[in-house]
Amino acid sequence: MIQISTKSVEETQRLGAELARIVCAGDLILLCGDLGAGKTSFTQGFGEALGVVSPITSPTFTLANCYEGDLTINHLDVYRLTHIEETRDLGLHELVDDQSVTLIEWGDVIIGALPSGYIEIRFNLGETSDEREIHIQISGSEWEDRLEVIKGIKERLC
Repeated sequence: MIQISTKSVEETQRLGAELARIVCAGDLILLCGDLGAGKTSFTQGFGEALGVVSPITSPTFTLANCYEGDLTINHLDVYRLTHIEETRDLGLHELVDDQSVTLIEWGDVIIGALPSGYIEIRFNLGETSDEREIHIQISGSEWEDRLEVIKGIKERLC
């Protein structure tokens, strides 16, 4: 597990931008943490780094947003799902493909319905309103070859 501390929204966005530089089509990223912990801010930086020009907003009420950039970004929020079976209705398996990258807010809630091979990023509130403690953990072999690069991101941010 890699732990990174950010001290502002901009640093959380920069972390997203740094990670966007190493993603591949087909990657799955779970964003976990309390309300207001930085999941959407991270996604904003991530999308900007991939050339998304439209505003990136939380998909809490729409459940899924799609953004076009260097890669298609599927941005989902599964907070309001009440049953894991609802992921079928959302078309989750169709979204996680080799043509796009998918970020799922509250993704830890539906881990049992996900394909193997993802990165989990957990956002925890810090001591001040802008500080975040972020824990990054990989699952599956898809991310193993990028683990050292992710560790390097930590060094660049600190």
